[in-house]
Amino acid sequence: MQGMTPRRIADACGGILHVPDGPAYPADEEISSIVTDSRKAGPGSVFAAIVGERVDGHSFIPQVFSQGAACVITEKELPDAAGCWIKVNSTLTALKGIAEYYRCYLGIPVVGVTGSVGKTSTKEMIAAVLAQKYCVHKTKGNFNNELGLPLTIFDLTQEHEIAVLEMGISDFGEMHRLAQIARPDTCVITNIGQCHLEFLGDRDGVLRAKTEIFDFLKEDGHIVLNGNDDKLRTVRNVGGILPVFYGIPEKEADLISFFATDIRPLGLRGSSCTIHTPGGSFEVTIPIPGRHMVMNALAAAAVGEHYGLSLQQIRSGIEGVERVGGRLNIVETDRYTLIDDCYNANPMSMKASLDVLADAGSAEGARKGRLVAVLGDMFELGPDELAMHAGVGAHAAACGIDLLVTIGERSRSMYEAAAGEGMQGVCHFDTVDQFLEQADGLMTEGDTVLIKASHAMKFEEIVKRLRTENGVQDLQAGPA
Repeated sequence: MQGMTPRRIADACGGILHVPDGPAYPADEEISSIVTDSRKAGPGSVFAAIVGERVDGHSFIPQVFSQGAACVITEKELPDAAGCWIKVNSTLTALKGIAEYYRCYLGIPVVGVTGSVGKTSTKEMIAAVLAQKYCVHKTKGNFNNELGLPLTIFDLTQEHEIAVLEMGISDFGEMHRLAQIARPDTCVITNIGQCHLEFLGDRDGVLRAKTEIFDFLKEDGHIVLNGNDDKLRTVRNVGGILPVFYGIPEKEADLISFFATDIRPLGLRGSSCTIHTPGGSFEVTIPIPGRHMVMNALAAAAVGEHYGLSLQQIRSGIEGVERVGGRLNIVETDRYTLIDDCYNANPMSMKASLDVLADAGSAEGARKGRLVAVLGDMFELGPDELAMHAGVGAHAAACGIDLLVTIGERSRSMYEAAAGEGMQGVCHFDTVDQFLEQADGLMTEGDTVLIKASHAMKFEEIVKRLRTENGVQDLQAGPA
């Protein structure tokens, strides 16, 4: 980590640095990394001891010193420590303070990405575009919360020229704290959906929570918003900064300066369209399925043009983006085509994935079989959760798919709504295990199968079983 020493880290987080007597403890030498996983604590690293639900990181302090760690951050006194240690009241709070300091110390531009749906795929699209001109650092995996964001920032190096940081929340105040850490130069909000309503109340609450990202936006900052979202269209001026809107022209076409026309779904191969920007237009093929991916490409175009990329560079970045594991990842087995979208779910993303499934059946070269959706419970939706599940069921019926399988207590409302719309191919199971016992009899060779639910439903077990039992070949799978 460029320029970071144990002494500077202590100053950044308000901790008290303790240095044992003798010359062997380099409190003023640059450290290599800050980690919370003791297995990654090597020579020159700083280990932050976190008290978790199952494991207390403080128990690994002797081990990390034996592995060569330069220092530890601790909530406990360490009178017999084998190296430097920084005493803090809260390790988690300390990490946030250190990350804020380090982000400001490096001073590179930061693009903060949030929204109810599509944060990760939009982040990946933006990073792929910016990588055509810059050395880009981006959030990996699900490191988008109050612990993950600092760890992502700690991985920044002097080689990086710009960072694309995903920021996820579930309650009021969280985005404010994340924005304080990230200090974004550009804020991107993908949409305002029905997510975490258990804590945020309604979509107006989601809007208030998500727009906390503006709290630490630079004075000369840049805002990119989905112009097709009714809530985001109400954001017209943020401290003198006028948002840039992207989308598909509708009634509010006058707001939208980055838009797409001639959209043509290509099934599971993605889609093609013409993207129009203030700097010109270009045709592009988006290699990830779903009409919503056009919106992600537009957001990336808006960010790319702001940071000086040419239209050809923007096009190359969009066409080179890779898929995200567990998010619309296409897996071909000997019997089925699996659409692995089981990472997480809410009503908006459920409906978008059902649209992908419906488009898959009509695409050129599509597998000639049935369209099957295996859907499960969505969580944190608040008191109207059953109605929202029912809405997904009604949408499934309208999509014209052949078989809807619902799993879980809440998803019974999906099943009942689809059946109530006259859908014939529909069945329900209480648990994943019950479904797996009958999966072979329900599905037939050639089926294209969408698999989606909230992460806590553990639908990855369904994907794993269907992959291993039927032979597998991933299509365009990547770490995105």
